[in-house]
Amino acid sequence: MTIDLLYFAGIREAIGRDGESVAPPEGVRTIADLVEWLAARGGGYAEALADRRRIRAAIGDRFADLGSDISGATEIALFPPVTGG
Repeated sequence: MTIDLLYFAGIREAIGRDGESVAPPEGVRTIADLVEWLAARGGGYAEALADRRRIRAAIGDRFADLGSDISGATEIALFPPVTGG
């Protein structure tokens, strides 16, 4: 399964890219699993994804929590909490 990942704000800055296509291993079934797998890459990924409490996600155009199942997902966005202003 290939998933298009989109990174926003501080996550994008730490990773150094605004997105990529990935094929996670079979054991990656939730957004939390995906974040763990990405963070294990080290470097900017580990930095950007270190504080799981500050990560928000969307599958397609719908907000999702870290426990959400990603099977069948084609696009996932990761971003910090959104503030108004």
